[in-house]
Amino acid sequence: MARRNGCLIGCLVAVVLGIGLLVLLLFGIGKAVDVADKTLVDPKVYEAVKAGDPASEVRAKLPSGETFVKEALKDGGPAVPAGAECSWYLSTAGDSDTVFRFCFKDGKLAEKADYRLK
Repeated sequence: MARRNGCLIGCLVAVVLGIGLLVLLLFGIGKAVDVADKTLVDPKVYEAVKAGDPASEVRAKLPSGETFVKEALKDGGPAVPAGAECSWYLSTAGDSDTVFRFCFKDGKLAEKADYRLK
C-alpha cells in the first residue's frame, strides 16, 4: 500500500511540474509575440520618413516600442540628440540585428539612425 501511495504522489508531482512548465512555455511564447508586435519596423517605413516630418505622422507608422527589450536596443547607437525623445525598433529584414532609432523634438522627427545591435 505504501508503495502505491508513493507512486501516486510521484505521478501527481510530475503532472503538476508538467503543467507548470507548459504555463511557462506559453508565457514565454506570449512575451516573444508581444516583443515582435511592439518592436519590429519594416525598412521601407524607415526609408519613407525624413527628418522634419511631423511626429504624429511618423509615430502613426510605428508600433509602440514599449517592451522589456527597449534598453538592450539602445546599446551601440549614436548619442541621443539633446532634448529629443527617442524610440528604438528592430528591422523586419532578414538580419534582425539592425536597430532603427527615431528621435523626436518640437513635434517633428529630429533624427533617425540605423545601427547594428551589439
